[in-house]
Amino acid sequence: MEKNKTNTGKFFEQVAIKFLQEKHFEILKTNFRFGKGEIDIVAKDNSALVFIEVKARSSNLFGTPEESITTKKQKILKKTAEGFIFKNPELKFEECRFDVIAIYFSKNESKILHHIEAF
Repeated sequence: MEKNKTNTGKFFEQVAIKFLQEKHFEILKTNFRFGKGEIDIVAKDNSALVFIEVKARSSNLFGTPEESITTKKQKILKKTAEGFIFKNPELKFEECRFDVIAIYFSKNESKILHHIEAF
């Protein structure tokens, strides 16, 4: 089951990357790990450094994709983002932010929501 979950996660991360590239984001890194955390996508949006969490759901039975990003998860993501900036001092940016790509999917349709500065 875990391998299938991993493959599903990778698939939706690729969907999110394509979506972001169509919006002219420059993808810098995927699956960046630092300490206990992982950031799905690190990108640049003009002069902004953007840390992006991708969440997908086929139903809201266990909550929406957005609701799955708890306060605890946000703290881990922020520490991981600090690690990325520390490890990449050559990067130039004017601001940084955290976005969420929420993907809703079913057999009949799918929908992508991009929440800018989600937390």
